[in-house]
Amino acid sequence: MQNNCIECNCYIGFDVYTYSISNFNYPFCRTCQKWFQKATYNSTPEALNLYFELRKRNVPAELEKWDGFKTIDIAIVEAKINIEIDGMQHSFNPQQARADLMRTYYSFMKGYYTIRIPNQLVRFHLEETADMITDILSEGARKNKY
Repeated sequence: MQNNCIECNCYIGFDVYTYSISNFNYPFCRTCQKWFQKATYNSTPEALNLYFELRKRNVPAELEKWDGFKTIDIAIVEAKINIEIDGMQHSFNPQQARADLMRTYYSFMKGYYTIRIPNQLVRFHLEETADMITDILSEGARKNKY
């Protein structure tokens, strides 16, 4: 059985694979283990889980992507899609909602579309959410070919 790093796709030996699964729940090479430790400092569990579900589907997602104005939870640069995973405060706090709208506008002016996904959807329907995003990307790619 061949084991590859979920982040960079390089081959990892059995010992590194076993250690990574035991400590991080994902197969990482040693370099990406260090990256993951830094990523978990800034990312929510929901963002991490969705990111890795998208990576499992070969989506070229980037975690915690800086766009020059703000950090995006998950960016899919080649599709020009930003994904923000939002907690309850994004719906119930008017100042937060306004700030989110401004961020969405800034991204839109740069040609990016923002998808906002509630934490609860990722927590309770992770695979379905990742499948839907993958379908959105596939449909967008199909439409842009013509």
